[in-house]
Amino acid sequence: MNIHEYQAKELLSRYGVATPKGIAALNVAEATAAVKQLPGPLYVVKSQIHAGGRGAGKFKNNPEGKGGVRLCKSEADVTAAAEAMMNQVLVTKQTGPEGKEVKRLYITDGVDIAKEYYCSVVLDRASSRVTFMVSTEGGMDIEEVAEKHPEKIIKVSIDPAAGFQGHHARTLAFGLQLTGDAQKSAMKFFASLYKAFVELDAAIVEINPMIVTDKNEVMALDAKMSFDDNALFRHKDIADMRDENEEDPSELEAHKWELNYVRLDGEIGCMVNGAGLAMATMDIIKLYGGTPANFLDVGGGATTERVTAAFKIILADPNVKGVLVNIFGGIMKCDIIANGIIAAAKEVKLSVPLVVRLEGTNVELGKKILAESGLPIVSADNLADAAAKVVKATEEAKKKAA
Repeated sequence: MNIHEYQAKELLSRYGVATPKGIAALNVAEATAAVKQLPGPLYVVKSQIHAGGRGAGKFKNNPEGKGGVRLCKSEADVTAAAEAMMNQVLVTKQTGPEGKEVKRLYITDGVDIAKEYYCSVVLDRASSRVTFMVSTEGGMDIEEVAEKHPEKIIKVSIDPAAGFQGHHARTLAFGLQLTGDAQKSAMKFFASLYKAFVELDAAIVEINPMIVTDKNEVMALDAKMSFDDNALFRHKDIADMRDENEEDPSELEAHKWELNYVRLDGEIGCMVNGAGLAMATMDIIKLYGGTPANFLDVGGGATTERVTAAFKIILADPNVKGVLVNIFGGIMKCDIIANGIIAAAKEVKLSVPLVVRLEGTNVELGKKILAESGLPIVSADNLADAAAKVVKATEEAKKKAA
């Protein structure tokens, strides 16, 4: 689960991570009123959407104008900036061409920046350790830095048994060539960041840029946080920060049904039980020349209703030109899947090719239910056969439509 910048800073400040003072606003009037609560004389008005690159982004109603982060020198400037941003669609390199509507703003105090850096805390799957990544190239995309200047990225992994130690903080600070008071401030900053990451069950904390002020204080000028959905039951306050307006409607619907769904940009919808099998299904679709439209794991104990919901979510994507259902029945019985497929297909009036591969518990009953449904369902003997059939059927359907 992702949250907004102002929410991330609120959480991090609880752990002693220094941030500029800021106030969230849901309308122009609140943005204007925020000025009176900030020291000034400089203010920053920041669009709040779940995407990076806001400062370099452009608004659809004014593509030649300023971006989604603006420096202001007066209350009038703040009001003007808020009016230009609120309820407008901001397009950045992370939103895609459709952009995202700005429904919240964050008004922060301006700070004097001596130097910008990059800092993030992530879980490194290769080492199974929480890992810091820092760089002197602050304000830039870390992917660009990794590609052009990999030597400028310093990584420090933390042994979970020992936790964050002083030598970790020193290594990071020395790597950024910080000295004196800035070094001391950075060491405290890194320790606080690690504590927040672990105790809040975060998946990523990214500070870009992390700055050193003219007073040698290290601060988080921006903040991005994402959390492990499986741990949110321990953090009701964080779960309450969810902004459903920022989420894909299909993914939000899937969440309500406890389905693991991620929309992709392909043409063949996938419904599979088990994350590993779902990945293999997407791979084999690619192998046979197709492109998966989604990742969808219905889980091991789905009901007919959940399967129906999953099928409807897949078909709600206008890019889907064919569907492959690949089920290995263990806990999940093939007859339940079959009934769910039929119920959903009838409800949404199936208009794209559907290939189904069933194997496992109650497989013969499941195949019988599908065969007697009267629906144009193509049965497959194995995964390779299923992938070949759905790719072929999808291509044929596209030619007919053309």
